Amino acid sequence: MHSRSPASRTGRPRSATADAAILAATRAALVELGWSKLTLGDVATRAGVAKTTLYRRWAGKNELVVDAVAELFDELALPDSGSLAADIEGVVLQFARILDRPEARSGLMAVVAEATRDDALRERIRESVVDRQKRLVLEGRSRAQARGELPPEPDPVTASRTADLIFDMVAGAVVHRTLVSGEPVDEEWVRGFTLVLLRGLAPEAAHTAAG
Repeated sequence: MHSRSPASRTGRPRSATADAAILAATRAALVELGWSKLTLGDVATRAGVAKTTLYRRWAGKNELVVDAVAELFDELALPDSGSLAADIEGVVLQFARILDRPEARSGLMAVVAEATRDDALRERIRESVVDRQKRLVLEGRSRAQARGELPPEPDPVTASRTADLIFDMVAGAVVHRTLVSGEPVDEEWVRGFTLVLLRGLAPEAAHTAAG
């Protein structure tokens, strides 16, 4: 989170327990009330904290909801399955399971809709969700390069563009499948998607995964 801790007489540090309660309460309120009816006062009541506590941490509802959603995606972890195909399949299935949760669906769709007319909110989504989760792409690519499944990319600009493209393809496909089409992201779909992705990244890896 990017907000600063409030000053206090005792110098007590910001409470991680209070933050977790506030973010959990925000997600619960989103599911029950929806974006338009959610208020910081309601969140404070659910979390058992003073409303001023929220304002010391977040400037408003937009920032609070983004952080509540971002915390869900921080649960993602790239499995070390021994192959690029298996790693991709593992993280895609994790991502889909998170999107199946009502609080993830409600929160993500709400902030994305609001971001279409709020540049600052769009930037916060990029920093708190997109940029943080690109770590999975960087980690997976590094492992695959070490195993010889992907070629090295010595040019940092090209490497950065490739990472962006991989992230956009994975996130875009899974979000569209689950939130737009409403179709299941099951193991069969994930295997097919992974093969298509690998054909663009590393044809030899795709051939191995298909076999």
